[in-house]
Amino acid sequence: MRNYEVTFIVDPVLSGDEIKATAQTYVDQLKQAGCEIVHVDEMGLRELAYPINKRSTGVYYCIEFRAADGSMIDPLELAMRRDERIMRFLTVKLDKYGVKFNEDKRKGLIGKKRQQQAQTDEEDKGQQAS
Repeated sequence: MRNYEVTFIVDPVLSGDEIKATAQTYVDQLKQAGCEIVHVDEMGLRELAYPINKRSTGVYYCIEFRAADGSMIDPLELAMRRDERIMRFLTVKLDKYGVKFNEDKRKGLIGKKRQQQAQTDEEDKGQQAS
């Protein structure tokens, strides 16, 4: 099984239900193609580095999945190109380091959760010293 990750930006003008339905459309398409969905990450509304279709923000989604081969990627990308709700997308094949990074991130060993945990540990040490 090969590991893949598709990240896409949904147009923020849509309602919350339409945005979630858009992401669910691609999750369902991957499941129908025989893929195993590992994780779906809704990163939320973020500011874009440059305007796309006169929009300065977008709702980011990341779907991590496993597949036997890459045959389902072309139909998935074709569907995303044709979908007006999708502003940009990127599909990546993950190596063992990418898979490990994503697992650690989900466990909270990397990223904001790790920083917050370190801050609370420092505060606890400060309170114990007093």
